[in-house]
Amino acid sequence: MDERQHDRLDALQRDPYPLYARARRAEGLTFVPELGSWLVARDADVREVLLRADAFSSEGALRPDTMPGPAALAVLARGFGRRPTVVSTDGPAHARHRAPLNRGLSAARVAALVPYATECATALLEGFADDGRTELMESYARRLPGAVVGRLIGLDPADVPLAVHGGYRAEELLFRPLPEAEQIRAAEDVVALQHLLDTYVRARRSSPRDDLCSALVAAYAEGTGELTLDQRHELVSNLQNLLIAGHLTTTALIGTTLLHLLRDRAQWELLRAKPELIPGAVEEAARFDAPVQGFRRTTTCPVTVAGTELEQGASVFVAYGSANRDGERHPDPDAFDATRPPVRHVAFGHGAHGCPGSLLAREQLRITLELFTRRLPGLRLDEGERVEMLPTLIHRSPARLPLLW
Repeated sequence: MDERQHDRLDALQRDPYPLYARARRAEGLTFVPELGSWLVARDADVREVLLRADAFSSEGALRPDTMPGPAALAVLARGFGRRPTVVSTDGPAHARHRAPLNRGLSAARVAALVPYATECATALLEGFADDGRTELMESYARRLPGAVVGRLIGLDPADVPLAVHGGYRAEELLFRPLPEAEQIRAAEDVVALQHLLDTYVRARRSSPRDDLCSALVAAYAEGTGELTLDQRHELVSNLQNLLIAGHLTTTALIGTTLLHLLRDRAQWELLRAKPELIPGAVEEAARFDAPVQGFRRTTTCPVTVAGTELEQGASVFVAYGSANRDGERHPDPDAFDATRPPVRHVAFGHGAHGCPGSLLAREQLRITLELFTRRLPGLRLDEGERVEMLPTLIHRSPARLPLLW
């Protein structure tokens, strides 16, 4: 991809909604060169594709936007190779990866985490509440989900910052154009994360605990003997995927929600006056600006979607963010409305690949809105600072969110 193509992709990722609107109005599917994929934009078509795993494989769901160069790949070779995960598998393989996550992220498990999440959120807010200003992404939005998913997995709190940093560096390495020297540094950070996770995997094999890391070890490697190298590769890949999905997505959701609420002051004041509306606002925030804008699928056979004939091996981008702005399902879809009657959206996916951690993400956003509307009623955007979105469709988020009160 040359520099001009990168620039076009960057602009599309920072604001994909105009493209989505055109694609929903067009006949059939729209091919998007910057994505190298056919865009599935309408709600009904998105749901159809997500329910047809036999015809639309998830194997390439997280195909990188950019490939690291040879020097960075040489660094990555010192870590743990990528293995299939719950995001990139279908059928029995997907069910195998999904089962321990369903148990580890059950409603009961999430409920047990809520007091810890509330305690962490309160401590983070109190750390800057008297300052009159903060940059939310760094001071809060990146820290709360990291602490919570770290607790879920079983990480020592002292290791959470390294784990969170490694997760962001993995995203940068595969979804941002970086100069070679920065690619190498990012690859080193990813390898450090992988070796950290391998330490936990081996420790939980010898001394299991009541955490998700232990559950994954038990699920992927039956018995009690020493883990094979291949088992360690698989476990590290899946833990890395869980860690990244668990904190980057929720971080993005917190950031975009506060951004949109504070841009529409009436919505913020409404939640202050009527906190009982907050659960509905959580759903509206996810619908309005989904943190994961979509995933790729690859056709396993010739198939027709919305009248467009696709060959076997065709790549489609299934746009959750576009489906959630489809006026056929969501009246006045481009308005953020905390009072909107509940209508099922696809912000957390649909069908077999629906996000197993959606309840935990919703709870963290609920806690955040309840806490901030109560503790910082005068919260507002710093109008002297321009807010830019990160150039990604995987974890759509403000790069920085300066706030005042």
